[in-house]
Amino acid sequence: MSNTPDALLGPADIRELAAALGVRPTKQRGQNFVIDANTVRRIVRTADVRPEDVVVEVGPGLGSLTLALLEVADRVVAVEIDDVLAGALPATIAARMPERADRFALVHSDAMQVTELPGPPPTALVANLPYNVAVPVLLHMLETFPTVERTLVMVQSEVADRLAAAPGSRVYGVPSVKANWYAEVKRAGAIGRTVFWPAPNVDSGLVSLVRRTEPLKTTASRREVFAVVDAAFAQRRKTLRAALAGWAGSAAAAESALVAAGVSPQARGEALTVEEFARIAENKERGEQ
Repeated sequence: MSNTPDALLGPADIRELAAALGVRPTKQRGQNFVIDANTVRRIVRTADVRPEDVVVEVGPGLGSLTLALLEVADRVVAVEIDDVLAGALPATIAARMPERADRFALVHSDAMQVTELPGPPPTALVANLPYNVAVPVLLHMLETFPTVERTLVMVQSEVADRLAAAPGSRVYGVPSVKANWYAEVKRAGAIGRTVFWPAPNVDSGLVSLVRRTEPLKTTASRREVFAVVDAAFAQRRKTLRAALAGWAGSAAAAESALVAAGVSPQARGEALTVEEFARIAENKERGEQ
């Protein structure tokens, strides 16, 4: 390990750690380790991590971002699926930041299976998410931990664009609408390829999600609204009257729900806000009563 007084991990530290553990980053798990201390500090700043925050981190890897979070937050809970990485992380924290080691907890699990965390409820989520599972993991964490007020995720640039897209955009779709159910979503910067080891073949982007202070006003459940969203984008080139026929039971029933919601049956899903999807779900409810 580095003898530098800086507790954060640099490129040589990352490679030494990986070699000692016999770790070879795998494409299957989308592992690309951040090797630049300035980048992880920038992520922490952009995430607006505060001294009172309890931060949950998904996919801490060798601990680059974890250490930067521990410098600022009150407590960090890291969720790691990889057996070797999960086994090594507590020792890395203890060696490089011993005075903060009691502020760290590890959950050795698949983030998609996590339903509770040790200690106080998390207030922030900060993660370098593997590209292949970024959206489902993000949505699962937002749903499971309603105390998370602020989220910052680093994802593939294309995924960042989708998450932050507005209605009418070419890349607006299921991730955009579902993320917006929970939060105000925006792009929060770009990350180059050279700060990772191994360097990925794609650029990365930061996405900020600030949870809505009040949930969306609707009588429909999240599950009911998301069912409309999934149906609308499963056949995104079709009009909503046609795309929602299966969901509503018939094209006529879909048209009825759309008209009652104040949405044109000839519109397409990519033009609708999350509020409009919620109104459609409500009106299917009413039609069935």
